[in-house]
Amino acid sequence: MEASGIEGDKYRYFLNGEGEKNTKWRFGAPPNYDIVNKLFEEGRTKVWPPGSLEEKVQNLVKTWEMELFHKASSDDYKAVDTSKYTISVNGREAVSLEETPKLGGGYNIFLQTSLPEKFRGYNPAEETMDSAHVAFTTAFPQGFALEVLQVYSGPPVIVYKFRHWGYMEGPFKGHPPTGELIQVFGIGIFEVDENMKVVRVEIFMDRGELLGGLMKSCGGSHDSVTEAASRCPVMTGATGTG
Repeated sequence: MEASGIEGDKYRYFLNGEGEKNTKWRFGAPPNYDIVNKLFEEGRTKVWPPGSLEEKVQNLVKTWEMELFHKASSDDYKAVDTSKYTISVNGREAVSLEETPKLGGGYNIFLQTSLPEKFRGYNPAEETMDSAHVAFTTAFPQGFALEVLQVYSGPPVIVYKFRHWGYMEGPFKGHPPTGELIQVFGIGIFEVDENMKVVRVEIFMDRGELLGGLMKSCGGSHDSVTEAASRCPVMTGATGTG
């Protein structure tokens, strides 16, 4: 992969160009990242040198997320080896591409939980990929930016620390916008083959960093989804909305 100069987007491969003319896009057209790229450039804490390992890893992660969220068919994925690819979040059992729809796809893959249902402020078991997309893009109209903070090891097993962030400028599951910065930190592991295609992903993150921030507007500051659920009746799942 090239380190920079990506056709159609500064940070993502396989989004535009001749190679994508037959790509099936989940929302009918290629996504436009101009707004979230602006958020990224204004809010990032690291500016990696062109061609550096850190820049290459950051672009690979952004490309992987783009394909996972926006390409309707895995036949159009180019950043991963679809025959070998698996993903695991927070040490849970790894699942293949064919199995990910059972988890709701998209955001739902990263928000799996063993909490009792009454404590699930956001219940991925009740969400589809489309409903999750609407919920989070409404809450974060500027997008939810990603930066790689550190790369601990290079290919074939890439280990990196990441930061996701955005401003809650829209409502989320009945919770009014706060305008506050919401951040999520975590560790990612990408195993890649000789062609830099991803064959295995492991993500470690605290879903409460995201959901607690989105659901704090009913009163109080919540460090965990469980604590937030104990204070906010709308978060118990009794309403059927989350």
